[in-house]
Amino acid sequence: MGEPGRPRRPLHFGPDAMEAHGGTLPDPAETAAAAHAAAHAAAQTVVEAGRGGASPETTARLVRLVEDVGIDTLAQLWADRPARSLPGALWRVYVLRAWIQRGPEVAAREYAAGMAVAQVNHAIAGVVDPPGADEVRDLSDRILGGIFDGDLAVALERAAAFCRVVATGRASLDDGDVTAAAAMVGTAEDLEASARLWRAGSLD
Repeated sequence: MGEPGRPRRPLHFGPDAMEAHGGTLPDPAETAAAAHAAAHAAAQTVVEAGRGGASPETTARLVRLVEDVGIDTLAQLWADRPARSLPGALWRVYVLRAWIQRGPEVAAREYAAGMAVAQVNHAIAGVVDPPGADEVRDLSDRILGGIFDGDLAVALERAAAFCRVVATGRASLDDGDVTAAAAMVGTAEDLEASARLWRAGSLD
């Protein structure tokens, strides 16, 4: 899985904001803080929308958010946010699902190659054994759905466990990409850290 590198859309300030800054644009630190606040608010809105009654229809709509608004739109909102933040964690789970949906056969092959070694993570991830394309697609929807109608920390841990199994599989395959495997481990670590922060009430 790769995280798309895309320039963040510039944050525009209207006359009121300009006046508040003495007729000048805010400095880069203020701009970054405002962008992060907006990204966090958007992520919080998405999570709360799922939990405000969390009907199956609402959860299904939020799971399909990438299909509805496009990956580029979500990238503009969340891709540049810190990995261990609410927007950053939500972005990584959506990108993980998008990667699985694009290539479920590859995801299933890499997962199957790693699950015998990473048995604990396989159990946490909860993939049906043996994992095929349909099974990993279903898991990606269930993990993301768990963010909106379950426990966000548990959902992040399941996503992290899936990443660790895939990383193990990638590294073990004859045509495996060690760099890509390392990137997947990094994603798992960020998701695990975000889960801990959420439980501590400090995932900003």
